[in-house]
Amino acid sequence: MNATEMVVLLDDAGAPIGQAPKAGVHTLDTPLHLAFSCYLLNDVGEVLLTRRSPEKKTWPGVWTNSFCGHPGPGEEFEEAIQRRAQFELGVDATRIELALPHFRYRAVDPTGIVENEVCPVYVAHITGVLNPNPAEVADWAWISPALLADALNHTPAAFSPWLGLQFPQLLEASALPLRAGAEA
Repeated sequence: MNATEMVVLLDDAGAPIGQAPKAGVHTLDTPLHLAFSCYLLNDVGEVLLTRRSPEKKTWPGVWTNSFCGHPGPGEEFEEAIQRRAQFELGVDATRIELALPHFRYRAVDPTGIVENEVCPVYVAHITGVLNPNPAEVADWAWISPALLADALNHTPAAFSPWLGLQFPQLLEASALPLRAGAEA
């Protein structure tokens, strides 16, 4: 994305209080801002995991959910999800469903950069063939939710902190099938 992409700043209650350029928001003292996470499913109920590009400012090289992003000021979440699915993965997201409307987290990456987001979590389905943007995605894999749950239990450091927090909540909310092949 370009350097003029804007994010929505929030007060502690989650109400919009302004906007700022995305390029300058993620720092050692990141203000609370609006974001989203999306988990893409294929026709057999597997989840698309992506490994963040080594070029990413936070958590480079770790495995994470399908993609994340920030809705711009006045942009609807579904529109932002479509925009980021195309930008990061070269695909369309369909059947977009809000799974965790109130997810919020703060995490500090090993370099000290802070993620501080109100971050609703969505589940969607994929349309098209993946064509990942190498500046965003270093690798990708389809994985059954059960295998992902096991991997998170055994090697949590291999994954982004938001994936580790979101995934159990998605399973608890029945937003993802526990077994691949289950109705998604």
